[in-house]
Amino acid sequence: MPRAASQGSNLAFMKNGLTYKDAGVDIDAGNALVEAIKPLAKATSRAGSDASLGGFGAFFDLKAAGFKDPVLVATTDGVGTKLLVAQAAGKHRTIGIDLVAMSVNDLVVQGAEPLLFLDYFATGKLDVAAAREVIAGIAEGCKIAGCALVGGETAEMPGMYAPGHYDLAGFAIGAVERDQALTGANVNPGDIILGLGSSGFHSNGYSLVRRVVEKSGHAYDGPAPSSRIGTLADSLLTPTRIYVKSCLAAIRAGHIRALAHITGGGFVDNVPRVLPEGLGADIDAGAIALPPMMKWIAKIGGIESQELARTFNCGVGMVAVVAPEKVDEATKLLTNHGETVMRIGIVVSRSAEPRVKMLNLDRWLD
Repeated sequence: MPRAASQGSNLAFMKNGLTYKDAGVDIDAGNALVEAIKPLAKATSRAGSDASLGGFGAFFDLKAAGFKDPVLVATTDGVGTKLLVAQAAGKHRTIGIDLVAMSVNDLVVQGAEPLLFLDYFATGKLDVAAAREVIAGIAEGCKIAGCALVGGETAEMPGMYAPGHYDLAGFAIGAVERDQALTGANVNPGDIILGLGSSGFHSNGYSLVRRVVEKSGHAYDGPAPSSRIGTLADSLLTPTRIYVKSCLAAIRAGHIRALAHITGGGFVDNVPRVLPEGLGADIDAGAIALPPMMKWIAKIGGIESQELARTFNCGVGMVAVVAPEKVDEATKLLTNHGETVMRIGIVVSRSAEPRVKMLNLDRWLD
């Protein structure tokens, strides 16, 4: 009988000694990855942490890091479907920078200095070389942000992911002196809104980007439509800009009243998060140069300007709210730290929705 034959075959297989590797999990590969990334983590060591791997947890000495009365701030984020572009192109290095950027940029908007970072890497079958590239990018992002990569989790889960696919999550912890935390409480009508230039799409809106690319018929390994250099994948995988050091410098100089990280939801949803009740913002889209790739995506996809403003960063990855008398000083300091600074709006009294009004949107798609 077929059922009896099948059962006998299974019993014989089990008598041969089923192993975890037979089930699809290779502990040796996991251990090899840990050894490969130890030097990468060690290179992110900073005051308060030695960034060594191998223990069950990581210690951090806030006093050694120079804090007196700190409040801890924690964030977590991922990279979204930008991962699918990296996996399709076989380019894994920059996606790790994205992972760090998405969390540490959320820390600095609260005035916090990033201290620790941990990652979660999950896949169906571990590719040590690809995973090492991802984590090398994470280490690079940590060095840019000035935080220590102190650990993480590598999960090999057969059946959970398609071949060659993996998922990422990042976790960052920072600290800010209690009396220096940014809450937006000091924002006033008449304050000026500065935009800090983005490096591209960053890590938001890629489900729409991928849909448009599919519709366009362009291949990821083909030339980028709006650039003479590199492939479409290279352009789309430009890593998220990390604003930590420039923004911390401006905060500590006393120039910043509030910061907003422009991620999913764009200007429309993110700027109100740092404004007190009763206040809104007028944003002049005409003061912002829409990046060429976003213009191309908008044209091919027939995307309206208002949708752009709520989906993408549109060329501004961070918004700073500054008192009028501090604008020149803040602009100079941020520029000296490598930022492209644009004066893009003003804080106004407004309690009705929408709290953010986008002006001159028609100029984006001229």
